Amino acid sequence: MPNNQHLSQLIEDALVARNPRGMAQVQPALTAGYCLRAAQVLQSCIKDKPGATVLIGTGFPVVGTFETDGPVGTIALYDTLEYLGAVPVIVCGQPLVGALSERYRTHEIRVGIHADVEADTLAALEHFNPQAIVSIERPGQAEDGGYYNMRGESISERTACFDGFMNWAKCPTIAVGDGGNEIGMGKVIDVLEKLDIVPAVTSADELIVADVSNWGAYGMIAFLGLWHGQDLLAKIEPLAILQYLSDLGSVDGVTRINQLTEDGLPVSEGLSVIDQLRQITGFSH
Repeated sequence: MPNNQHLSQLIEDALVARNPRGMAQVQPALTAGYCLRAAQVLQSCIKDKPGATVLIGTGFPVVGTFETDGPVGTIALYDTLEYLGAVPVIVCGQPLVGALSERYRTHEIRVGIHADVEADTLAALEHFNPQAIVSIERPGQAEDGGYYNMRGESISERTACFDGFMNWAKCPTIAVGDGGNEIGMGKVIDVLEKLDIVPAVTSADELIVADVSNWGAYGMIAFLGLWHGQDLLAKIEPLAILQYLSDLGSVDGVTRINQLTEDGLPVSEGLSVIDQLRQITGFSH
C-alpha cells in the first residue's frame, strides 16, 4: 500500500481531473497532502476527543433556493462523522437550514448583511465549542465584503455570513471549493486572477479544491475509511441524497433547474469519483 502522502496526491489529482472551472490550475498553489491533512484533523476529533462537535457550513444561494453542490457532500460527511462517533452540526441560512432541520442537527445563521454577525458568530462558537470547522461550498466574502456567484452577480442580500466561523475559531478550519468564490479561496488568492470570477478572500487552515465541492468531502472520507478499516465511501448514496434535496426544492447551481445533478454534471460523475477513490484506498478493484 502506498504511503498516505502518495495516496493524498492521487486523491487530490482525481478531484480536479475534469477541470471545468480551472481548479487544476489552482491546485499547484497548495502544498500537496491537503486532503490527508484535512482528514487528519477530523480523525483527531474522532480518536482523541470522542463526542467532539464538528461544524459544517454549506449552502450556496441560487434563485431563491439552494444548490445541490455543497449539501450532498455535507450530508455524506455528516453521516460519516456521526457513524464514527463525532457530533456534526450543519450551519447554514434559510431556506436550506429549514429544509434540513427535521433530519439533521443544524444551526441557523441569518441571511443578509447585519450588524450582529460578529456577536452571533462568537456566541455560536462559544456554545458549540467545535473541535473542527468545515466549509463545503459556502460563498466567501470578496475584498469589498460582498458575496458573488460564478457569474459575478451579487448575492449578498441572500447570503448568510459563515466567514466569521473560519476567522474567529480557535480550532482547525477546513474549506472545500470548486470555483474561486468560496470560503477558503483566500489561501490561493494570488492565482485566482486568471479565473473569470470575483474571488473570495476568506481563508482556512486547509483548502481542498475539487471539480465539484461535494467530491472534496469524499476525499476526506476516503482517508477516514482507510484508517478505520471500513469502506465508508461505499455507504454514500449520492442519488438518494440528491433526491432528498430535490424534494426540498434544490436546484443545480449551473443550470438553475430542479434536477438530480451537481454543477451541471450527472450523478454518474460523482459515483465515478467515489469508485476511483475507493480504488486508490484499496477498497475496490
